[in-house]
Amino acid sequence: MIRTLYYSPGKPIRKDIPPSEFAKLIRNRRSLLWVDFVNEPDENSLPILQNFGFHPLSIEDALQQTHSPKLDDWGSYLYIVMNYIDLQENDNTWESKIDELDIFLGSNYIVTHHEFSIPAIEATWASCERDVRNVQDGADHLLYKIMDFLVAGYMPAVERIDSAIDELEDTIFDKPSPRTLERLFALKRVLLSMRRILLPQREVLNKLARDDYRVIDPRDRIFFRDIYDHLVRLHDLNENLRDLVSGALDTYLSVVNNRMNEIMKTLTTITVLFMPLTVLTGYFGMNFFEPLGSLKGWTTDLVFYLTLAVIFILPLSMYLWMRRRTWI
Repeated sequence: MIRTLYYSPGKPIRKDIPPSEFAKLIRNRRSLLWVDFVNEPDENSLPILQNFGFHPLSIEDALQQTHSPKLDDWGSYLYIVMNYIDLQENDNTWESKIDELDIFLGSNYIVTHHEFSIPAIEATWASCERDVRNVQDGADHLLYKIMDFLVAGYMPAVERIDSAIDELEDTIFDKPSPRTLERLFALKRVLLSMRRILLPQREVLNKLARDDYRVIDPRDRIFFRDIYDHLVRLHDLNENLRDLVSGALDTYLSVVNNRMNEIMKTLTTITVLFMPLTVLTGYFGMNFFEPLGSLKGWTTDLVFYLTLAVIFILPLSMYLWMRRRTWI
């Protein structure tokens, strides 16, 4: 799908413009043209991008959809790659999908190309349709709005991850299970994926905020600096969350090991308590029937009750002794 939005001072916003008019419309330096490619086949996108005069290398990069965030200055336009992460939580499992957003920014036009629907693009498009003032400040300011919505979309995901970590920390102390460990590793993978795109995007915004480009008004750099500050904050939050996940993982292993130690301690205590009885019963055989030899005194009632007393008193004495030594 190819969507178009064209603004010219004093005229209503036009939409659904045929590609054949693009070259004529961008000759008006006071106008603004936004062309958005959404999951459009390459054979349809290629001739339109070529008509804008973009370099073949930048067109190839835009159509491949396999690049990290970057910024290329081609003089009359900028080619920018941004990433958006889409988090899905299904049955307490986390899945992350990274979408690429390719942007061509000219002095009075902006071209966006992406494979999937991106909430930041939809929100910016809706705001431009709703209020013409959103397109009156030029293409560079429209780029700022797109990136602002894009970066703001990370915060709900960060908050969800933070809540999930808090829930897992409670689960670790209450009832840890292999499922808990699986969720911890899933969160760790999600945070690592987020970190991979936050760092290069931060560098892209740093360049937009500090470097000189022909298509960006120097007065608009402060807006990109604001987004850069947001990305710095997001990166710090990501690092903090990764530390929390690592700490939760260490806590999980410690809790599991402590429980295993308690189990082994209990089993060892039982073994030690009954070990003397095993020696006693194994040596004498505990046979109280009439013997064939001359040891009939071992089968009297007195010996039987004395043996029962030893069987009960000996484990109790050992238990009290180990309790006094603080072994149990």
